[in-house]
Amino acid sequence: MTKRAMNLRVFEGKESPEIFFQPRIEWWYWYNRDRGTLPERYREMGMLDVFDDLKVSIRYISYFTGLPGATAVRYSDKVNIKEKVEGDRRFVITETPKGELVTEQRTSSEGQWRIVKYPIENGDDVEKAIALFENTRSVFIKENFERGGAFFGERAEPQFFVPRSGYQHLALYGMGVENLIYALADVPQKVERLMEAIDHSYDALYENIISYGKVRIVNFGENIDGHIVSPRYFEKYCIPFYEKRSEQLRRAGVYTHIHIDGSFKPLLKYLKNLPFDGLEALTPFPQGDVSLEEMKEAIGDKILLDGIPAILFLPDRPMEELEECVEKVVKLFYPRLILGASDEVPPPGDIERVRYISQYCRNYLKKTSLPPS
Repeated sequence: MTKRAMNLRVFEGKESPEIFFQPRIEWWYWYNRDRGTLPERYREMGMLDVFDDLKVSIRYISYFTGLPGATAVRYSDKVNIKEKVEGDRRFVITETPKGELVTEQRTSSEGQWRIVKYPIENGDDVEKAIALFENTRSVFIKENFERGGAFFGERAEPQFFVPRSGYQHLALYGMGVENLIYALADVPQKVERLMEAIDHSYDALYENIISYGKVRIVNFGENIDGHIVSPRYFEKYCIPFYEKRSEQLRRAGVYTHIHIDGSFKPLLKYLKNLPFDGLEALTPFPQGDVSLEEMKEAIGDKILLDGIPAILFLPDRPMEELEECVEKVVKLFYPRLILGASDEVPPPGDIERVRYISQYCRNYLKKTSLPPS
């Protein structure tokens, strides 16, 4: 059975010949390749060759079609975006029908641009942002999806992320957490109108995905963290968005999962009833803020994607700690499990630990009386 078939069968609740292991090693590979620090075994290998050598599956096509992969943003002729670079600073100026929004970024130690000043800082900026999203639409690019699927071959069911909910978009890109919380206290109706405009800008995307008819699994790449969204706001702003959009996809036969990592203990009570088939990147102790047992109780019969804290792949962590964790995750969550790193194998990680887990997953059902189901 191919890994692509096994990937889908987990979501279908059907048996497979082995525990499905899908670690995200792209960042590990690219980071070490670009710095000349790949282990000797892999120095002449392309990234897919490394996946194949480790006998593991891959998850997202987005890395291979140009972020954000199978989705893209289109603006009307009422919007114009310009960039200006001054040394280590970059300014992104977005001209909207109601005025300019300016984002300031600076380069990090790794040469990546990071936001240091968010574009939405007051009520007037909120109105500008509403006008922006009223002239914005997200779309599905089937050619990118098909290109990514062809690149994957039978290594996995091709998947991609859909854009974030209004709350998460504003917290991470539009306003920052502090500005967003103040704005929800000071001008809640304006911010809620902006969230609605963000949501409506996704209408074409979901219609495109559904009409295309070949997408089987979609990720809501929210990056939910209890330090970013409180239970109150998660319940008020995030869950209604998830229910609306996931139900659209469900009716079209598309499976869904959501990315939740970092600190999420305050949100445990919501997990079991979230409208998704799976939960990605939930991170237990010693990296996260909950135990594996708490995770199991909280998610019910949903699929867990990942489950192994990323720090356990670091060479200075005892190998026995990783082995014990893998065994516990499998015993608690199999067969509703797609095993992986929560959420990626880190660049300094020992890739041979991935090989160990891969072999463990291939042999597990042969060594136990536990039948696949």
